[in-house]
Amino acid sequence: MSVINVDGIHLPEPADPERAARGLARWSDVAEAADPNARAAAKSAVTEPSSRRLLEAIFGNSPFLGRLLCQEFEFSLECLSADPDELADRLRNELDGARRTMMGAELDRMLRIARRRMALLAALADLSGQWTTKIVTRRLSDFAGAAISAAVAGQLREMARDGAIDLEDESDPEKGSGLAILAMGKLGAGELNYSSDIDLIVLYDEDIVRTERPEGLQKAFVRLARALLRSLDEPTKDGYVFRTDLRLRPDPASTPLAVSMQAAETYYESTGQNWERAAMIKAHPIAGDLAAGRAFLEYLRPFVWRKNLDFAAIEDIHSIKRQIHAHRGGGEIKVARHNIKLGRGGIREIEFFAQTQQLIWGGRDPSIRKPATCDALRALAAAGHVAQETSEQMIDAYWFLRHVEHRLQMVDDRQTHELPADEDGLNALAVFAGFSSREEFTDRLIDTMRTVERHYGALFEESPTLSGPGNLVFTGTDDDPRTLETLAELGYDDPASVAAVIRGWHHGRYRAMRSTRARELLTELKPALLTAFAKTANPNAALMKFDSFLAGLPAGVQLFSLFHSNPALVDLLAEIMGTAPKLADRLGRNPGLFDAVLTEGYDEVDESAMAEELAGQLADAADYQDVLDIVRRWVKDVSFRVGVRILRTTFDGDQAGPVLSDAADAAIRALTPHVVRDFAVRHGEFSGGGMAVAALGKLGGREMTFTSDLDLIFIYDLGTGTEMSDGRKPLAGSHYFTRLSQRLLNALTVPTAEGVLYEVDMRLRPSGNKGPLASSLDAFRTYQHESAWTWEHMALTRARVITGPDVLCRAVETTIRDILTRPRDGDKLLRDVADMRRRIEAERPAQSPWDIKYLRGGLIDIEFIAQYLQLRHAHSHPEILETNTSAALDELSKAGLIDTESAHRLIDTLRLLRRVQGLLRLTVDVDFKPEAAPEGLRRALAATAGAVDFDALKTHLHDSASEAHRLFEELIDGPAAALPPLASENIK
Repeated sequence: MSVINVDGIHLPEPADPERAARGLARWSDVAEAADPNARAAAKSAVTEPSSRRLLEAIFGNSPFLGRLLCQEFEFSLECLSADPDELADRLRNELDGARRTMMGAELDRMLRIARRRMALLAALADLSGQWTTKIVTRRLSDFAGAAISAAVAGQLREMARDGAIDLEDESDPEKGSGLAILAMGKLGAGELNYSSDIDLIVLYDEDIVRTERPEGLQKAFVRLARALLRSLDEPTKDGYVFRTDLRLRPDPASTPLAVSMQAAETYYESTGQNWERAAMIKAHPIAGDLAAGRAFLEYLRPFVWRKNLDFAAIEDIHSIKRQIHAHRGGGEIKVARHNIKLGRGGIREIEFFAQTQQLIWGGRDPSIRKPATCDALRALAAAGHVAQETSEQMIDAYWFLRHVEHRLQMVDDRQTHELPADEDGLNALAVFAGFSSREEFTDRLIDTMRTVERHYGALFEESPTLSGPGNLVFTGTDDDPRTLETLAELGYDDPASVAAVIRGWHHGRYRAMRSTRARELLTELKPALLTAFAKTANPNAALMKFDSFLAGLPAGVQLFSLFHSNPALVDLLAEIMGTAPKLADRLGRNPGLFDAVLTEGYDEVDESAMAEELAGQLADAADYQDVLDIVRRWVKDVSFRVGVRILRTTFDGDQAGPVLSDAADAAIRALTPHVVRDFAVRHGEFSGGGMAVAALGKLGGREMTFTSDLDLIFIYDLGTGTEMSDGRKPLAGSHYFTRLSQRLLNALTVPTAEGVLYEVDMRLRPSGNKGPLASSLDAFRTYQHESAWTWEHMALTRARVITGPDVLCRAVETTIRDILTRPRDGDKLLRDVADMRRRIEAERPAQSPWDIKYLRGGLIDIEFIAQYLQLRHAHSHPEILETNTSAALDELSKAGLIDTESAHRLIDTLRLLRRVQGLLRLTVDVDFKPEAAPEGLRRALAATAGAVDFDALKTHLHDSASEAHRLFEELIDGPAAALPPLASENIK
């Protein structure tokens, strides 16, 4: 038996001589159990220096190949003696025979054994110098095509056996089946690497498939695709065939594993991306109905090869290039852990170098439409698009890097492209790759990668650089390692999920992303968007908020163009998404609100202008439901604009209170007539009567925040004194106005497509939750004079009538004023207010210095001071009655009822507290914890309060609250404590 003569071949030395010796010993042990002829051949292989060197190279460098030599002992002997091309042809012929007869478990086992043998054959032919790296890739690709074809034929037989389809030719199941398997990537180009995944697309043509059950075709072919994956990919005791990836199909996250050709054609025509055009350059039918596959690719030819230069597409390609961190040569390239496929100067850069230029010029020049990378480089050089020297250098680099890639993968049959991390690993790889030393290997590798990087970087020279750090590339289905590194460096704690989200945008699942121009604009914007989101407290959360926003956009081109021409808006959007969850949620539910960002608006409160604006929008209402939706949209528009201005510190919480309150007033005034008219259609009216709506609390004082509910009371009058309304279904007065008030409450609170308008609190009505929703004017007057508690009169200091019949509104205002200006027992009032504050503190103590409302010296203390002084002195000084706390303190100061300095301190503290509260209510969903707060929010809080930094704000807030608390003790707690004790007394 003759064996391979490797004399003159630069065989690698065994990186681990001891492992080589152990391997030869195992080989000899296996030979002892073989038949005499095999035993003699094995002994000859060990004793002859030439073949022994080859065996030592295998055993000493590759545990995987060493196992195969023993596992496939007899076949390995053939590999050592026979022509490798003949053996490869024989394996292919065996697969072709299996394709015509086998199926199920028998076929799966045969495929795995054949793959083991092909892996061993390719390695031996490569190491012995009989096959070049180029031949290895072609032979591996040919084998893969035959294996896939056999697996597909077996699955088609099973489909036919189950009655899902009819076969045109049972001996050749693939022929005329309508099922086409497209090979993509390196398999498609005939350049498969040694331990490669294979990228496939499973398609079927509904017009070709023969079936009596057309309604079940999709499910049937999805089952076939799953079974095909199992047949090729699933490891068994015999190994596996190929790791198989179906993610290059159209929009893999939302489409089935098998896609109809009709659906695929629609996708590529409407949503296909430039990277998918690039991927289709290498596509070819590898199994199934080859004629149907070729027809499909011919249909896609205009999509891949555009006749006219599409400058928008060129710009998209250039923008992708500009987002790749090209150094144009000279940059530092490290060998340890470098990814020779995806890393700088790697295989992917050579492929991209060719494909981008093929996309640009291939529509006009068919000569450069080559699927194989090196063929494309030669064609580009021949056509004058690439310098001949550049083409040759890139081709040399390509095959050297593929050679290194194969040696990496031969070690343990792993789909890896990452070089070893340590010196021992690099030493071993250098030896296996045929180098005499690690230094010689790394010098060659670095020189090669720098050559690639230099030529690749030259593609960028004519394009301006996109601002943005590092790589930000999201094409294809695989994560780009340098992009993940860039995202991690920016601060994203889950870079892979970020990459997946962004890839999803480009698949056109969202309406805003279905136009090619929108996707191209977003490609340009991604560096700015991701950099802006990275500056927020939680970049991943900010990005997901933006994703929700994007999902709700009806179209993207106009907005993305706006971002493109006004980069400051990108920062604002990121600020909203990352810092103001309430605004972000509103924006996500109603992206149209972003238009409001361009309208600053409301520098000064203009109540009539707001009412006019709302009335103009309501003029387009077609029905009552429209009214509810329009009012909600308008209020959210107003609050959004105010919120954006607070976020940008051009407005503050103190200034926002009147605007938000006036918006609520306008909404109530706009809704009430519609509710009344709608109710009157059925139940009629009370002549001369009606219902007034009065606000208390934050709305009454025009001090609303973004989370304020509405404190309302409803007061009615029957007018002429009739007991029943005059409608088709008359109601008694109390019943009528209770139901009418409930209708108005529903109009304010019911969720519609536009969400909830406000939460409404009715607990301040007479008798609280036990009392009727609406009170007659007489009942209200009697209750307040005879039964109301002190705290109810304190609340009444902020009562403000919003809407209702003029006569009734004036009567309610007069009644409230009469109640507030009546003489009071000052000592009792003092005791009640002090006791009430103690009870609040016991039941709801401040949780932190940022609990603005309950903090001692906070909002409640200051409001209680103003309300106490108003109730005590309004009888003799009615001019002090103001619903707004700051205005009341100012009037109390003018009347000499509190010293001017103290009043101004309290007013200044109120403004500080409202500013801080306004920003916190906008940005924080839970209790504010300074130590966990993002620096941006801390800076914004300091800015809104006029402090130089956050520490200064804490000091200012503490000092101001302490002074307010001191005044509370001086005016209320101290005097109350000095009063003689009472045996017992309710707070009345």
